[in-house]
Amino acid sequence: MNAIAAWFKERVPVSGEDLRTMTNEPVPNHIKRWWFCLGGTPAYLFMIQIATGILLAIYYKPSPDTAYQSIAYIQNEAAYGWYLRSLHKWAATFMIAAVVLHQIRIYFTGAYRRPREINWMIGMGLLVCTLVTGFTGYSLVYEQLSYWGATVAANITDTVPIVGNIMKQFLLGGDVYNERTLSRLFIIHAAIMPVTMVVLIAVHIAFIRMHGISELHFEDEDKSKPDHFNFFPDHILTELTIGLILMILLSVLATVLPATLGPPADPLSTPEVIKPEWFFYVAFRWLKLFSGTVAVLTTGLIVFVMFIWPFIDVVLQKMFKRTDASVWVGIVAYILITGMTVWEALVTH
Repeated sequence: MNAIAAWFKERVPVSGEDLRTMTNEPVPNHIKRWWFCLGGTPAYLFMIQIATGILLAIYYKPSPDTAYQSIAYIQNEAAYGWYLRSLHKWAATFMIAAVVLHQIRIYFTGAYRRPREINWMIGMGLLVCTLVTGFTGYSLVYEQLSYWGATVAANITDTVPIVGNIMKQFLLGGDVYNERTLSRLFIIHAAIMPVTMVVLIAVHIAFIRMHGISELHFEDEDKSKPDHFNFFPDHILTELTIGLILMILLSVLATVLPATLGPPADPLSTPEVIKPEWFFYVAFRWLKLFSGTVAVLTTGLIVFVMFIWPFIDVVLQKMFKRTDASVWVGIVAYILITGMTVWEALVTH
């Protein structure tokens, strides 16, 4: 064993102390609370998505004639296929929830403010990419609901002025759902979005390293203790613990509540009820409350406002002469989003 260790040490001349020095960025004490270190959770879930996605892609065939049958084979015949598909689905659900919760935490703690405005916008880009990845993954199953969900989404996209038809053509590969659509959705889901997210995550982490983690202080904290702790190994152990707990939880959910397979897509039969996945409930409810173009344009405006919120926050602080103006806006927005999500979840049409 000593000979093997010496062999590696000669070729990889990095000791434990060197690694500790390179990674030992001081971490604020509030990160010891797990709800403040949600940033690493989506990255861990993203790695699970990549690993399970590669294994699922081995069997998946992105064509209207073969997609549903390949999913059925994964579900019913491939060794542990049902588990991998269920793990992929639950990890996607948790990843979207984790990114949303992380953005909420950043918002309500004001961690998007100067000089971290750019990193907030990168985080918003990651949120949009995560939602697009969830939508395209849902559409690949080629079930009745996923087929019509993609069709409805394309028709909604077509209502966007000027660029709507171009976006629809890009999504479907034509004016209607056709034999090229699934391959396009697969490329977006398995190649374009993951690569984009890897780049954004790298830039996101680079900005965190440059600016450091925003610090929060609480009234009940012990002033006699140090304000920071070591990234390695202390924070790494926290992240590994969260990852282990998540893996156990995901495995339990994948086993107890495995992914199901609905009826195959039928382009000639429109379902009585068409609903997207839960993370689009709020947008779906918004579309039902207003006409197509108005709903789409206002949705785009809301997303744009979310992207540039750090700059709007500065204006609000100057107008109202207080730093918590954005908090009250966030509370109202949270109530509305949660209310519309629950509303859409409860109604059948």
